[in-house]
Amino acid sequence: MEKQKEIQQKFTALENHLNEKTKRLWCGVEAIALGKGGITLVSKATGISHPTIRRGIREINNPETITNDRIRQEGGGRKTLEESDETLRRDIEALIESETLGSPESPLKWTSKSTQNIADELNQTRYRISSRSIIRVLHKMDYSLQSNRKTDEGGKNNPDRDKQFKFINKKAKKFQKNNQPVISVDTKKKENIGNFKNNGLEYHKKGEPEKVNVYDFIDKEKGKVSPYGIYDPDKNKGWVNVGISADTAAFAVNSIRSWWYDTGKKSYKDAREILITADCGGSNGYRVRLWKIKLQKLATELNIIINVSHFPPGTSKWNKIEHKLFCFISKNWRGKPLIDRATVINLIGSTKTKTGLTVKAKLDKNHYEKGIKISDEELAAVKIERDTFHGEWNYKIRP
Repeated sequence: MEKQKEIQQKFTALENHLNEKTKRLWCGVEAIALGKGGITLVSKATGISHPTIRRGIREINNPETITNDRIRQEGGGRKTLEESDETLRRDIEALIESETLGSPESPLKWTSKSTQNIADELNQTRYRISSRSIIRVLHKMDYSLQSNRKTDEGGKNNPDRDKQFKFINKKAKKFQKNNQPVISVDTKKKENIGNFKNNGLEYHKKGEPEKVNVYDFIDKEKGKVSPYGIYDPDKNKGWVNVGISADTAAFAVNSIRSWWYDTGKKSYKDAREILITADCGGSNGYRVRLWKIKLQKLATELNIIINVSHFPPGTSKWNKIEHKLFCFISKNWRGKPLIDRATVINLIGSTKTKTGLTVKAKLDKNHYEKGIKISDEELAAVKIERDTFHGEWNYKIRP
């Protein structure tokens, strides 16, 4: 035991100054000096494996096999965690998907879950990964480190905020398991149409940047567009209805209707229900009466139960559509002036990702009136069933 402790002390003093090759050579020298049982003793003292120490001994005995330009033999070394554990990435994504958020202007996303908590949950049945390795894997998955203030969008946090995230995630998984459609919806910010500057950089010949208008005054003829997005996380498909009128609840529901007839009906032939996840505010807000009236008409028209779950106030960046669809659309058209409506449609429709995202887009030329008032009697006629858990956020509308 004394000899093992002595070797351990020497190795600890040298370890930070040795690379992979010199470590095995040093271990080989020590094992040779110890004689019989030396390999086992050195292995226990250093944690270096028997095969590595034997290779070091072979290289000491045959110096001509030691190369100066390589630390490791070609093809040598351990496989990465992702290679040796094929489901690792998928399991990490499943753990954090209900607590992931991102910005529509950035392809990066981040999670409110700590790396230590992720590692603890992954290692419950067997050891798979350390919290430090979680950081490396998350970076490969396009997650970035963000300060806490990035998750606060203003407003008072509801004490049941996290419970609502888990409620939505659990319900979405149940729908997907039964092959019932789950869609994430929202309106992207309005965009000026014309030769205006669009944030971002694009390659051009040196000294020949694309020239745009100095001022961003709205072009009265071209106006603005409101892209309303529908994202199907199960199919990894996006559908965007580009409106030229007001962003109202009627526009929002008509966008969902158009998605259904164009894409949803083909993908979910046996659909009996739809789950819509949406922000708490905007045209699809939980307090918007017209939203519920229009959903009632859609449910009756399609003869399908429409379930709705809203994200709590101040948490819009947790909406799947933000970091699964909108950020890639913004990335695809960065640095390109949106000179006309056709350009917008083409740029949205050409958005793709390495993970298989595809997007369809259409122009909605309908006019949507603002300020429509809904009476208490009209609202009472809606066949709405509210969930026992935050019925204002979670409800279903029957045909």
